[in-house]
Amino acid sequence: MKKNLITSAIAVIAFTVLLGLAYPLAMTGIAQVAFPNRADGSPITVDGKVVGSRLLAQAYQLPVLDADGKPKKDADGNAVTEPDPKYFQPRPSQTDYNPNGTFFSNRGPNQASAKFFYRDQLKAYLDLNGPYDRGLTNAQVPQDAVTTSGSGVDPHISKDNAAIQAKRIAAVRKLPLATVARLIKANTDGRSLGLLGEPGINVTELNLALDREAR
Repeated sequence: MKKNLITSAIAVIAFTVLLGLAYPLAMTGIAQVAFPNRADGSPITVDGKVVGSRLLAQAYQLPVLDADGKPKKDADGNAVTEPDPKYFQPRPSQTDYNPNGTFFSNRGPNQASAKFFYRDQLKAYLDLNGPYDRGLTNAQVPQDAVTTSGSGVDPHISKDNAAIQAKRIAAVRKLPLATVARLIKANTDGRSLGLLGEPGINVTELNLALDREAR
């Protein structure tokens, strides 16, 4: 009995050191040497300051002001915001673009709350982009414009979504539409391995490119 206990304790300690310390440290070291940027979360820096990650979506919002010019707050005391029209907007997020706890909405096709969520998202998208694209209809709104991603922080939108928003961006920023289209193309990621999925536009990098263009 004593021998078995000692053997078990040694095994636990050995595998804890091997798999709990040595293996993670080895993988971390290899990643830092082979893929240092990716290992650190693919950060994006501007003027030496980290402003985001190319793997994560961000909220591009403005505070809603009341009649006195002060930021409005909801019943819970949180600031009320609205999309900033000069930036491309990522797809809706179940996590409010918080990468500390990523998850999806888990809404089923027959779930009552899904109907109201998609209705509200569709209206918000049309309200934001409709004034710059008078012919925009419900049927033309891309699916990714009103649905959340699996993680809630996916920075990519579809080509159709970007093309619709480009008209707003060009008008608000007073840029030629061709210039915005060029930036979209430059920030489009292709299919994984050339075969899987569809090309997507990285909104985080695209908005930074827009700011650089406006300098």
